[in-house]
Amino acid sequence: MGRLVTPKRMPFPRFLMSACCVLLWCGRPLAAEGPSKDAKPQAVKPAQRVTISTLGSRPLSVAADTPPQEIVNRMIGHWKGRLAQVLPDKPDLIVLPEACDRPGGLSEEKVLEYYRVRKDQMRDFFAAAARDNHCYIVYSAKRQTTDGTWRNSSVLLDRNGAVAATYDKNYPTIGEIDDGIVPGPDICIADCDFGRVGFAICFDLNFDELRLRYAKAKPDLMIFSSVYHGGLMQTYWAYSCRCHFVGAVAGLPSEIYDPLGNRIASSTNYFDYAVTTVNFDCCLAHLDYNWGRLRSLNEKYGRGVTITDPGHLGSVLISSNTKGLSAREMAREFEIELLDDYFDRATEYRNKHLNPK
Repeated sequence: MGRLVTPKRMPFPRFLMSACCVLLWCGRPLAAEGPSKDAKPQAVKPAQRVTISTLGSRPLSVAADTPPQEIVNRMIGHWKGRLAQVLPDKPDLIVLPEACDRPGGLSEEKVLEYYRVRKDQMRDFFAAAARDNHCYIVYSAKRQTTDGTWRNSSVLLDRNGAVAATYDKNYPTIGEIDDGIVPGPDICIADCDFGRVGFAICFDLNFDELRLRYAKAKPDLMIFSSVYHGGLMQTYWAYSCRCHFVGAVAGLPSEIYDPLGNRIASSTNYFDYAVTTVNFDCCLAHLDYNWGRLRSLNEKYGRGVTITDPGHLGSVLISSNTKGLSAREMAREFEIELLDDYFDRATEYRNKHLNPK
């Protein structure tokens, strides 16, 4: 019998389990965002188990008369201590909250003075940490661009400490824009060595236009840095984008979700971080027309496959635990219709019957 997971007992068949080199694409025009409807699927990757750390630490607060360079030094010490909590787990990716190096306790004028002295010092600190620990780090901060404008950005640093991608918040709040933050126009997708990642920041999570652009781009993971949690929106983005989702939220639960919207890791009131290993080799299928095929898949591969059912949704997550054989290859072997293919077929069938003769 394969590995079965259920968050609670339900009258479902026992073969269903419950709950369960960087190439950049940033700033492309909308027409180019994501494959066309009839585009061929990308080459299948082998099973990818990725260890992800999310840090929900609050940034450092300082006295109003602290000199800017002293704030930088103390901020580096603060984040050095926070990173030390997760580095023993040897993560592939560490995600930090929005505005992670913005000091508390200062006026806006003092904060701006700090930014002008800070320049790239925090970036260089995080880059050294990424290089020294051979991991990716995403840090989010206010930054000044070469044209002098200010952006609220998430920066992806690769395992060598190089800047691999920069995402500018597409939907700053009205207050942010009034304070000089310029909105970013584009989504950002980065192909890391463990999969494709996309980015969103805080208020972004409220806007369907942005979510749908990412859904077309088909990331393996959405990275969300924020000071706002988003509640059910995190779950919905994970399911809508058909991908894992990691949120790093300052002072609030920082969580990791699977593509069904199941929470698989979270910080707590005792620990402001979470670390878990996820399997990116997975795909979603609807139960309609697939019951027998899913049963046959489980009977053949047993613990080599995990079929996760969250209940009530009608969709399951197929994850490969078999080296050299992907979840999509398993689905093709048993002619399991994947979720979006089924929804496309249902839509086409519905449209044919709109005007019965």
